[in-house]
Amino acid sequence: MKSARPSFFVLIALIGGLAILSSTLSKTPVLPLFAHALHATPAEIGWIVMASTIPGILISYPAGALSDYLGSRRLLLASLVVFATAPFLYLLVKTAPQLMAVRFYHGFATAIFGTVANAAIAERYTTERAARLSTYSSITIVGRSIAPFLGGSLISLASFHAVYIACAISGMLALGAGLLLKDQAPRPKAKLELPHFWTSLTTVLRDRDIMLVSGVEAAQYLVFGAIEAFLALFAASLGIPAWQIGVILGVQLVSIVFAKPLMGKVSDRVGRRRVILPGLLIGAVSIALLPFAPSFMGLSVLSLAFGIGFATVTSSTSALVADLTRDGRYGSSMGVLRTVMDVGQSTGPVLTGWMVGVAGYGSAFALLAAILVLAAVMLELLLRDG
Repeated sequence: MKSARPSFFVLIALIGGLAILSSTLSKTPVLPLFAHALHATPAEIGWIVMASTIPGILISYPAGALSDYLGSRRLLLASLVVFATAPFLYLLVKTAPQLMAVRFYHGFATAIFGTVANAAIAERYTTERAARLSTYSSITIVGRSIAPFLGGSLISLASFHAVYIACAISGMLALGAGLLLKDQAPRPKAKLELPHFWTSLTTVLRDRDIMLVSGVEAAQYLVFGAIEAFLALFAASLGIPAWQIGVILGVQLVSIVFAKPLMGKVSDRVGRRRVILPGLLIGAVSIALLPFAPSFMGLSVLSLAFGIGFATVTSSTSALVADLTRDGRYGSSMGVLRTVMDVGQSTGPVLTGWMVGVAGYGSAFALLAAILVLAAVMLELLLRDG
């Protein structure tokens, strides 16, 4: 394989950080507050929040498959155009349905970019694949972690519109940097025919190991989405003040940022399974213990542990899917992985909300822990040795 351009990784990481900063600014914490200001009902706010996740389910695989044929640059630029233009549409929003429509459009940016960027990195870096993917992910998490503080400050000091102007600036900077990207190698010039598209999809879907690892990723993100939505509510139900809840969630984010690149390097050295399995079990134990640590310090420690477990698992799942990919179908494989992951992440809050309503937080957390344990057992028993 041709050696990667030295500047590619730095450039894609910079673009990813700016793009995810822009995307997260548009929703945290501004989205529910803006929707409420538009007199949206709680049900409408739920649909508004969900609207941006639907494109991930619809477009992740087609985007990945197209990148295998057209090259990553065209698809990345298409997503960056959405990142750069969507923030301006928020400035025109006057009603809840309009906000929902803009969120749906904005969701295509992260759906395409996340799939294609991971595929491009996986294709270029074979010997240090997990380390590169994990470092890239951590850089985007840094952008994600800055957004709530910046967005909250802009709302307090200025207005909702000031937040979306900041989104636009970050999105346009990402697009400008994206124009410097180059594809690794020329792509075939023959027409892309629908049968080839479906052949690529069915090849990936029939690969039991890729689908198994994608299922493990979906389980991990199902639990992550649930914890992201309900750990704060659980802490609030215990009477923990808001600033301490912020710390509880913040230590989890910090642990992911620092643990992911480290565990990616470990994965490259010792193998994917030896990293993923302990990570799943660490996550399961930390969640199962949440009801037994009803204090600021206890929840902070368990949140930190869950972040480490999450980082450990996700440092290796994308790299393992890339390892299992045949015939260079990295975009197709990453597209399937992303689609399954999005289904899991969107399911988590709904499932957990139902469980909390029926049986309380203790039973909900026990169910989430059981899902991670089941994922670990399935991976250990069913994944073929490479």
